[in-house]
Amino acid sequence: MTIQEMQSLVDRSLFATLAYSDEQGRIQVRRVFCTWHRGLSDHLISTNTSSAHVCDLMRDGRASLYFADDERFEGLNLTGRVTVHHERPWKELLWHEGDEKYYPAGVDDPDYCVLEFVADGGRFYRFDGKGSLNRADLGACAGKAYADTYALFHGEQRDTQ
Repeated sequence: MTIQEMQSLVDRSLFATLAYSDEQGRIQVRRVFCTWHRGLSDHLISTNTSSAHVCDLMRDGRASLYFADDERFEGLNLTGRVTVHHERPWKELLWHEGDEKYYPAGVDDPDYCVLEFVADGGRFYRFDGKGSLNRADLGACAGKAYADTYALFHGEQRDTQ
């Protein structure tokens, strides 16, 4: 797969699988809505502050983010670190109209936070081969601003500066 094909896989994926270790060192996975990206290396996920995975990621930020297209038999596994953000600018960036059904107090809901995943490497596979990615490979397609691929595919335009 080329970098552009991997980027296409990430851009068309609405969800990713987040893997991390809990306080007992057991590997845990969560399916997360993940549509905010800056190239292949940087990804944003909104979630509940009260979720067990947030507590575990605050303790140990090492994580993996996996994107897949089962029909095309493509997969991209990124390894890196997660930072948990509670600051309003991060929360405003990911906020969409209707999110109050998940966070009734709005953008300032204390149970709303943003996970910032930054990859430092990865592996990809497809029916025609597999390979590894390092930080330089990931940086080759980095954008200057985060893009909400869900909004792009659904006709919404948002400024992400």
